[in-house]
Amino acid sequence: MAIATTNTVEEFKTLVADIEAQAGYKKAMAFGIARVDRGQKNADKVLQANYGLINWKENFGSAAVFVKALQESGCEVDFSGSEFVATINDEFITNALNAFAVYAGEATGEAHKNIQVIKTLAAMDDVAKNFRIVFLFEDENAQSVEVVYLKLYALSLAKAELRTVNLNGAFGILANVAWVGTTPYELEYLRDHEIEMKLNGTYPTVDSVDKFPRFLQHVIPADNTRILESSKVRMGAQLAAGTTVMPGASYINFNAGTLGAVMVEGRISSSAIVGAGSDVGGGASILGVLSGTDGNPISIGENTLLGANSTCGIPLGDACILDGGLAIFAGTKVKIAPEQLALINEANPGINLESKTTWRADILQGLDGLHFRQDSTTGEIIVRRSTREVKLNAELH
Repeated sequence: MAIATTNTVEEFKTLVADIEAQAGYKKAMAFGIARVDRGQKNADKVLQANYGLINWKENFGSAAVFVKALQESGCEVDFSGSEFVATINDEFITNALNAFAVYAGEATGEAHKNIQVIKTLAAMDDVAKNFRIVFLFEDENAQSVEVVYLKLYALSLAKAELRTVNLNGAFGILANVAWVGTTPYELEYLRDHEIEMKLNGTYPTVDSVDKFPRFLQHVIPADNTRILESSKVRMGAQLAAGTTVMPGASYINFNAGTLGAVMVEGRISSSAIVGAGSDVGGGASILGVLSGTDGNPISIGENTLLGANSTCGIPLGDACILDGGLAIFAGTKVKIAPEQLALINEANPGINLESKTTWRADILQGLDGLHFRQDSTTGEIIVRRSTREVKLNAELH
């Protein structure tokens, strides 16, 4: 039995309510329809999932329609696990169009993008070959390539905050592939056909070999965001509007990124977050949770400067400066003169650091207005109250 065509908004609401009242029904925290790239040698192996639209903690009515459309096309939806992935067909599309009929004339703007997805698919041939629908019910360890990509999209599109999505096990699920533009190739396929392809002049230009694609292969950045080399930002990174990623030593890993306009000329490792107005100088490194921070994820505050070739291994607050070439880790010993300690306490109400001269750097983590410097005579690392304003060039961001 097909879904009846809806003629009024009330009919649509009633349909959704009836679907959600099914025994065992569970609302999806995220869902979407993906075009998958399959292995050239093993067609059952999914290499990549492209989502025209993802829904993250939103559009629950559309999710209900998709569930019902699957059921009416002969697919039993399993709500018992943390995720459900199924191949769609023409019958699914027809049922979804019937359910969305009352809104079909409005499906050209932001309000009804799920209908745009269905209308686009309706104009295609053989959708059962390459298109799969994905429901995420709980944010557990992903079990499929499609769900890993759904989560990476949620991060890169800023639908989910950084460090809030479970990406455990993602590397074990994704295949290591050769990326040729936006197309992934199985390495085994290339090896099998290497002689013929090279002699025929059809061997592809491989851009990279990785389990993750590049950010720009899937995401359109904000108008005032610049990425000068596509290889510098990995899918799953999150770039706020106004971020500039320069070529050279810059890099932003997955589940890491910026919260505002930031100049990036250094490395932002996985799980590291940089606040608005900050500058990650040339060759500077912000350590990730696997890079010597003892699992302590690093956040850099607003209007903070990491000097060229510096290494930051502790969280920093706002308006901090780490001089070029310095490496600050949790256990690094630093010195603070009494008069500077008083100024630091003043800049951080409620902290009231005790009076002493030598500190472990991690005691200062998250504080505002710190300036880390090195005494060129003694080699000691000293901390002062910062007196310089870090300000980005507005014309560049």
